[in-house]
Amino acid sequence: MTAPDTASAPPPGARTPRPRRRAGGERATERRLAALLLAPMLAALGLVVAYPVASAVYRSFFDDPIGGEPAFIGLRNYADALFGYGSEGFWAALGNTAVFTVVTVVVETLLGLVMALVMHRAFRGRGIVRASVLLPWALPTAVSAVIWGWMLQPDGIVNALIGAEVVWGGSEWPAKWSIIFAEVWKTAPFVALLILAGLQTIPPHLYEAAAIDGASAWRRFTSITLPLAKPAIVVAVLFRTLDALRMYDLPQILTGGANNTETLSMLVVRAATSELKQGYGGALSTITFLFVFLCAFLLIRTIGANVFAGIREEGTR
Repeated sequence: MTAPDTASAPPPGARTPRPRRRAGGERATERRLAALLLAPMLAALGLVVAYPVASAVYRSFFDDPIGGEPAFIGLRNYADALFGYGSEGFWAALGNTAVFTVVTVVVETLLGLVMALVMHRAFRGRGIVRASVLLPWALPTAVSAVIWGWMLQPDGIVNALIGAEVVWGGSEWPAKWSIIFAEVWKTAPFVALLILAGLQTIPPHLYEAAAIDGASAWRRFTSITLPLAKPAIVVAVLFRTLDALRMYDLPQILTGGANNTETLSMLVVRAATSELKQGYGGALSTITFLFVFLCAFLLIRTIGANVFAGIREEGTR
């Protein structure tokens, strides 16, 4: 037998040298792979989002001649929309958009929370209830608008149920309420679905421990359900707010903008297509984009910052 070779063995207590990792090379490879995978998506976004937005902003600095080439006029289209001949229609559309957004989002959040709590409970036929609740959201918006237009006729089912003869499209506020009713019926199930996903992440043992400690149902709801479901509620509010701010098809089909029900999106489409004012329409679309972006920024700063910061802190523990 040969004696073991101890000359090359490390001394007792010494650390065995580890092979040096090629961290820089691996990270560079990962970055190249990420860029390669993101390239198709970025190209598609550039075609369908960046180019149209840039074209609208560029066109907004030119006038709308009946014949001939458009001339550069700077910010005149923006001044006309905010303070000039189009200011009355713009501020009216902005007010209608704000009213529709605030009322529908608040009502949908409350109804969505109630529906999510009902669907979250274990009872016989829960699957049928979930499917029936989601049916309005599954319908196309145009179909929902046509259905509500039939039901809101003077001899329709809505007047028959309330026992009154309301001409819903005949004056301002009945027309606005008809849009709000149809929008809430259409999108409250979407809010309920998002909140239900948040409720299903709450551990059941928290409710059991609270019940053992003598907490009432209302105390369990305010101390456990609402705080733990808050991230899902915030996401639902953000999604619905951004969606309501660009409302177009539902009021367009129901009222056509009559009786002071025109929204910002309807105003932009009318200016760019019906009135053939590409420059003025580009200015309106740019203002609408900035308004929606400002609303999203303020919402995230006010109601979303603390929630998402808490999620990041939990993920780093």
